[in-house]
Amino acid sequence: MTPPTARWLGRLAYQPALDLQEKTLAARATGETPDQLLLLEHDHVYTIGRQRDRSSLGAAPLPHPVVEINRGGQATFHGPGQLVGYFIFDLQKLTPDLHLFLRWIEEGLITLLAEYNVTAQRREGLTGVWIGDRKMASIGVGVRKWITMHGFGLNVGPDLSGFESITPCGLSGVTMTSLSRELGREIRVEEAATKAAAIFTARYPLLSTPNPQPSTRQP
Repeated sequence: MTPPTARWLGRLAYQPALDLQEKTLAARATGETPDQLLLLEHDHVYTIGRQRDRSSLGAAPLPHPVVEINRGGQATFHGPGQLVGYFIFDLQKLTPDLHLFLRWIEEGLITLLAEYNVTAQRREGLTGVWIGDRKMASIGVGVRKWITMHGFGLNVGPDLSGFESITPCGLSGVTMTSLSRELGREIRVEEAATKAAAIFTARYPLLSTPNPQPSTRQP
């Protein structure tokens, strides 16, 4: 079983990172590359899934650009101080179960936070990672012929002002938090990325099921 390649890309604007995802997905589809985990932080940007309901973006002009992308979910914010992880994984060669994949991402992030002695958990019916009633990480994936793209945004730095202009993930009244805020000291994104790469690589075999039965429906 070939482990995924994890790469730290530093800070990238959103469109170049999206183009890189598309290029990597195409290479994965033809078998030119193994599964990839791209780790980075973005310039300030809002993203939202392709849907009619855009109420989570609010009514007022936003301070940063908005990009509509092929993932599920409502609006979220990406910016400096947030660790973003993009999974270009062929689930057909692992476990063709999108819900299991989302839970696997959540558990990986919970494991990462535990390394900082921060106790995080999932909340029933709400994809993401939480510290009590405060949201630490947002998760949204897109799938094309069982190959995934997009992934998670884990708030690491203390500045969360970008979330103030939207309704994060469409959840009214939600309080966003970050690793730095919970610890009371600033954590570098690259430090968290190094831990994330090790954790998701180590947990990768958990996605594999002996002789998984392909679904008859392409997501």
